Amino acid sequence: MNDFLSYYRQKEKELGTEKVTETQCPFCSVQCTMQLFEQPRVGRKNYKVIPKNNPTSGERLCIKGLNAHQHALNQERIQYPMLKKNGEFVRISWQKAIAYIRERFSDIQRQNGVDGIGLYGGGSLTNESAYLLGKFARVALTTKHIDYNGRFCMSAAATAANEAFGIDRGFTNKLSEIPFARCLILAGTNIAECQPTLMPYLTKAKENGSFIIVIDPRETATTEIADLHLKVKPGMDAALVNGILKVIFEKGYFNEEFINERTNGFQELKEHISTIQLDNISKMTGIPEDSIRLAAVKYATCSTGMIFTARGVEQQTDGYMAVRNFLNLVLVTGKIGKIGCGYGAITGQGNGQGGREHGQKADQLPGYRHLENKEHRKYISKVWGVNEKDLPRQGVSAYEMIEKIDTGEIQGLFVMGSNPIVSNPNANFVEQSLKKLRFLVVVDLFISETAKLADLILPCSSYLENEGTMTNLEGRVTLRKASRKSPGEAMHDWKILCEIAKAFEKGKYFSFFSPEEIFNEIRVASRGGIADYYGITYKRLKKERVYWPCPDHGHPGESRLFTKRFRHPDGKGKLISVRNIFPKERTDNDYPLYLTTGRVISHYLTGVQTRNSPSLRSRDFESFLEIHPDTAKKYKIENHALVKLTSKRGQITVRSKYTNKIREDTVFVPFHWGDDQNVNRLTHEALDPTCKMPGFKVCAVKVSPFIDLTLN
Repeated sequence: MNDFLSYYRQKEKELGTEKVTETQCPFCSVQCTMQLFEQPRVGRKNYKVIPKNNPTSGERLCIKGLNAHQHALNQERIQYPMLKKNGEFVRISWQKAIAYIRERFSDIQRQNGVDGIGLYGGGSLTNESAYLLGKFARVALTTKHIDYNGRFCMSAAATAANEAFGIDRGFTNKLSEIPFARCLILAGTNIAECQPTLMPYLTKAKENGSFIIVIDPRETATTEIADLHLKVKPGMDAALVNGILKVIFEKGYFNEEFINERTNGFQELKEHISTIQLDNISKMTGIPEDSIRLAAVKYATCSTGMIFTARGVEQQTDGYMAVRNFLNLVLVTGKIGKIGCGYGAITGQGNGQGGREHGQKADQLPGYRHLENKEHRKYISKVWGVNEKDLPRQGVSAYEMIEKIDTGEIQGLFVMGSNPIVSNPNANFVEQSLKKLRFLVVVDLFISETAKLADLILPCSSYLENEGTMTNLEGRVTLRKASRKSPGEAMHDWKILCEIAKAFEKGKYFSFFSPEEIFNEIRVASRGGIADYYGITYKRLKKERVYWPCPDHGHPGESRLFTKRFRHPDGKGKLISVRNIFPKERTDNDYPLYLTTGRVISHYLTGVQTRNSPSLRSRDFESFLEIHPDTAKKYKIENHALVKLTSKRGQITVRSKYTNKIREDTVFVPFHWGDDQNVNRLTHEALDPTCKMPGFKVCAVKVSPFIDLTLN
């Protein structure tokens, strides 16, 4: 026995010391920093994750961050290009894979025109990859059809902020100012589960005496800290704000000096609000008049205050207008541009901010420039070394691309870092449409629900292997370090794009050998734009996280926006009248319940990464239906039983979970699962007319016990 132990210890000694990887969490928009320790052992390796201090979240990690490495180290990762032959994926070389893409895409473009190809990106790509994907679409393939899954995350808030303020950055202030706000409104956000490392800011505010208002149809871990929980009917947030504005105007609690000096549109808004009846708002929203009055008085009369919105407000067919109304609330009270006063759109995806700034959106060029603006086109054409007339025009939004696939206008699709079958609304239609494609390429870590339909799968590197910059929810640009070698032949996203561009004889526009080289081009491309990164360098990012806009090397970065003026030419913020609008789909006798969707703490987006992390998967291994016990009794639903949930578009099977924390007219299902648990098989395809956000948060459903017919 002693001889064996001596031999074992000697072998472990020979294995060497532990390896340390410095990196950032690949999941939410906080971008917490960490160290991964790899400890060699005989026959195995041990891994340990330690949080590392950063100015956004300190030394904090949530359960996802602590276990993120598990998916990156999972042996089920795709390691080689895989071509589908006779219904099965077979390994091929990169050379053959890229040649095949050139052949198939070129054939489609010859027959259907250059716009016969679409590109579908992701909000978790680095800034470098997101930028290059937009350039690849417009320079290498010359197609107008490109958009990304961030359309489903931030489009309502981004469009609203651009229109109201003249600029879209997730937070107008530093996160560290939250404890100085005397009133906080958290609308449609469950920070405790979606961005848990931010909760200490809220608890500190609470300790400082802040009055916290949470607007959500459900009771969540976030509502537990609320002084006032407004359990609004799904889809009625904009109407609720009209009620709050009604009280503020009646009481004279608006900031007349700020309104006169720094806003436009007040008179029109005031006239609109004069037509609002508070008792009608109460009926529409399900919120008692006294609660609406209390919320209005607390927010309007406090010396400082901040409002945060997230998907609960934004993922609606009037999401843009709902956010605009919250921004009305900010502007009429003058609570912006000062410490403890501002607005924040709590970004969901890891690079949800940076991913929407540099060109993978349908209407966008780098630096938050617009594709239809002639001066913007001229500038970017010069940076890229192409003729302005050769740049494609504006394309369509993500879901509208699916519709064009269905009609045959788009016949080839390149998907990078996204899982459209699970993330889009009306998922049965999406799946049927993707099956019509002549050629589908998917770049991913795993064989996702979408990748299963692909003709060709390309393996990409993970966050532990792919260095690059990310821009977090504060608007701080961060450098995500990565030093591990990719498994097998997995390739960095940006490198894949460069190699394919060479095959299309556009290599001179994509002659990059490192992400830093790409970032240096982003700096020039963004210079003078709304999202100006010119003063930010890798050298600087190795020392600090830098806020944009940062127009030159000596600039510290603008941490608090709108201290003196907004970014419209006249320097003023824009107020707008917002009508009370009901959801596109309402309940009836056949579909008597509202369905709303959201996240759980252990999973991220469509679950491709977290469902491949054993520790995270074991915490929530299947989807579920939250339902009020009284509602369950009415429809003969037992607790923890399989149930069938049906809408006009499809049905899913999930397990019931009784809770008194949800409205009796509403049920909740998380969106991290695919196949028969894919809740987006139920959601409505209607889009917000302004920002093209689908109405994920509201649709009509019915629930019934699941009957397994195979047992009969």
